[in-house]
Amino acid sequence: MYALSPPRRPTAPADSPDPAAATTAIASDPGYSNVVVQVAPVSAIKVSEPADVVFTAQNYHDVHNVPDIDIAAFNKSVFDALEPGGVYIVLDHAAAAGSGGRDTSTLHRIDPDAVKSEVLAAGFVFAGESKVLANAKDDHGAKVFDPAIRGQTDQFIFKFRKPKK
Repeated sequence: MYALSPPRRPTAPADSPDPAAATTAIASDPGYSNVVVQVAPVSAIKVSEPADVVFTAQNYHDVHNVPDIDIAAFNKSVFDALEPGGVYIVLDHAAAAGSGGRDTSTLHRIDPDAVKSEVLAAGFVFAGESKVLANAKDDHGAKVFDPAIRGQTDQFIFKFRKPKK
């Protein structure tokens, strides 16, 4: 099992958490002895052996905010990291329909249809979705950290599959 973590941004405030250090600390617990931590930029996922699942939670929108990121190349690297028949799960905060990636850095949300389109373009097949975290009362206009909506945002969970051949 791999835990992929980006390195600390050189421009990050001194008091901000280091994602790689946090991931390494968790993986050092004996209960996670099967976890290999890889610290690398998120621009491309690279693993030494094909994975059966890639799971990203509440941060696909953040990939859009990486300077000079090629989203198509990123999703292709996820595709390449999976074994045939492998699954890619994307869970994130929903933005307004038709907004694409407009709100990724301001509201920390992304249009579910944009995600679906980007991932399918990498060669994945849409395998389903869950509405368990959907919230029709969320108007998609507030930042996900706003106390009025935090923990209650409208979220989507998509399942994509890499074709077996």
